[in-house]
Amino acid sequence: MEKLEKKLGYHFQNRELLKTALTHSSYANEARDRHTQSNERLEFLGDSVLGMVTSDYIFKLYTDIPEGELTKLRAAVVCEQALHEVALSIGLSAFLLLGRGEEAGGGRERPSILADAVEAVIGAMYMDGGFAAAQPFVLSFIKPSVSKRAGTGRQNFNDYKTMLQEIVQKNREEVLSYRMASQTGPDHDKTFVMEVLLNSNVMAKGSGHSKKEAEQAAAHEALKLMGIRV
Repeated sequence: MEKLEKKLGYHFQNRELLKTALTHSSYANEARDRHTQSNERLEFLGDSVLGMVTSDYIFKLYTDIPEGELTKLRAAVVCEQALHEVALSIGLSAFLLLGRGEEAGGGRERPSILADAVEAVIGAMYMDGGFAAAQPFVLSFIKPSVSKRAGTGRQNFNDYKTMLQEIVQKNREEVLSYRMASQTGPDHDKTFVMEVLLNSNVMAKGSGHSKKEAEQAAAHEALKLMGIRV
């Protein structure tokens, strides 16, 4: 616990909260102690705290950016991929409590489990020390993430799906959709290929380690094929 606390930059008054934040539902379901709780409730709370800290930061940082673009930026920096990267940076997988089946299935490296655990840890920090306890940790990864996505003048928020949708919806007769073309690899390291379709016709394909990531890649490719610089 001390090792993880050092990585988080926060010392818990109640370490049971941190333990719960690291407890996956598979472990709680297999536990002999019926009082063992999973991290799902803390994840719910942490998601809200994460959103609040992020919204507060970008709202004050970008005073001339409209609501729509702020929403895109917030979505980009708190998405599963971004939180997965945070989990990897602090070595969170080593501290997770997983059930035997989830452990055997590669759950310790599953992006969704790690991203959820980051949110649960944020929730635990909030419960232990309030907003002031959770905010520094959130800002430690939100600030560089926002900075990385900042372009010159206008901001590049890399939400290619929204950009493509905004272009297509100018013509109400056009319908944009996505479908999975294929998925390969083991459960803990899958690669998805998604197609973006315009009126049932394939415009482009994209790949990624999650469906959302692959959809963004497909939309990006479609924009490039349309001659739009992104």
